[in-house]
Formats: sequence, C-alpha cells, structure tokens
Amino acid sequence: MEHDEGMTLVEHLAELRKRIIWVLLVLIVGMVIGLLVAKPLINYLKSVSPIANMNWYVFSPWDPIKMYMSFSLVTGLLVTLPFALYQIWAFLKPGLREVEQKASLIFIPFAFLMFLLGLAFGYFIVFKMAFLFTTAISQSLELNENFGIAQYFTFMFNILIPIALVFELPIVVMFLTKIRLLNPLLLRKLRRYAYLALVVIATMITPPDAVSAIIVAVPMIILYEFSVYLSALVYRKQLLQDQAWEAESSAKSVE
Repeated sequence: MEHDEGMTLVEHLAELRKRIIWVLLVLIVGMVIGLLVAKPLINYLKSVSPIANMNWYVFSPWDPIKMYMSFSLVTGLLVTLPFALYQIWAFLKPGLREVEQKASLIFIPFAFLMFLLGLAFGYFIVFKMAFLFTTAISQSLELNENFGIAQYFTFMFNILIPIALVFELPIVVMFLTKIRLLNPLLLRKLRRYAYLALVVIATMITPPDAVSAIIVAVPMIILYEFSVYLSALVYRKQLLQDQAWEAESSAKSVE
C-alpha cells in the first residue's frame, strides 16, 4: 500500500479509502473476538468488587444483546487501535523525512499502552468512585439495589471510553508535533480552552458533585501539561535538526 509522491488527489483519496476499509475489516474481526470473550468477561466483572453478590435483572429482551455488543465494540477498538494508528502513519509516511518516519512509528505501541492505562484508571479509580457515590445516595434514600445489567455496563463504558481516549493525548500531541502539524507554542495559546474542555468532560463522566469532577479533571489537566512538555522536547529537537541541515546545505553550496 505504498504510494508515490507524485500521486494525484484522486489517487490519494482512493488509497485513503482502501486504508479505511482495512481498518473497518480489522474492527469487524475484533468485534467477533469480543463476542467470543464477552461471556467470561461479564461473569468475571459480576463477581468482583464493587458489584459482587448483587442481584441482576434485564428490563428489555434487547438488554443481553446490548451487553454483548458493548463488550464486542470495546474489544474491537482495542484490537483495531494499533492497526489504525499504523495505517495513519503509513499514509503520512511519504511526507515525512526518514528520521521522522522511524521516530513516529515508535509512537504506535505507546499509544496502545496509554489506552490500556486509561482503561485501568477509568475502571479502578473513576468508575468505582462514581459507583460508590451513587450507591451511597441509594442507601441514604433507603432504596433496594437491584441492577439492570445492560444499564450497569452502559454506565461503566460511558466512563471508561472517554477517559481511555483522553489518555491518548500525550501520544497524539507528540505524533502531530513530530510531523509538524502542531507545536508547543500553539498548545500554550490553547491552554485555557483545553482546560475548559477537560473540565467539561470530567463533569460529564463523573457523579454530579464537585469533588468527583476535580479528582478526574486534575489528572486530565496534568496529561495536557505533560503533552505540552513532550511537544516542546520534540520541537526543540526539530529546531536543532533544521539548523544542522541548513548549516550543512550552506557548507555544500559554498564548496
């Protein structure tokens, strides 16, 4: 699927379409794998804290299907993410210098690792905190806790997926800086808007209290500042490389 620098716009779009089709095919394969592993995963999650030994119900004939499809989609995303990132890199590769091609390729496994870390943080910290908060409210109102299983896992994934995607921020910023689509100067200018967006996201995925929103927003803001720091490291290295290339070109032209 290599493409030449002299390709027309139509040829570029055709190649992009092929790569998207491949990504969708891998997503389908990943979703099939998700269907196969959904039952043991569901049984395991039902047996551990914070929901062990609780009653489970379905409130619609479609609830079991929704549950299977949710696990299928999340598994599909996990399987597809490294492949999709590679396809993006391969499509942009001809426009990169050789040193940038090698350096940007390294980001792919780290992006997958950060996604897993985001899922872990979302499940063990944010989700459990949100669940315990809502359970405390139910107990204070003396309500019986009988959970609809589809509603429970929908609640869980609505928290996990956004947080896992936010954890991709440092890798995405480094990659975009590496291919010269982003720089730390722009990130600093956008800082106040980024903070506002992250606080809004934190408020949307946590229980409606200030403490929970702050607990989630603070790590997100730290991730943003870490992204700015990494972008600055990459940007300074690029400036030094550009200066070296300019000096080398000037020396050759003098000779």
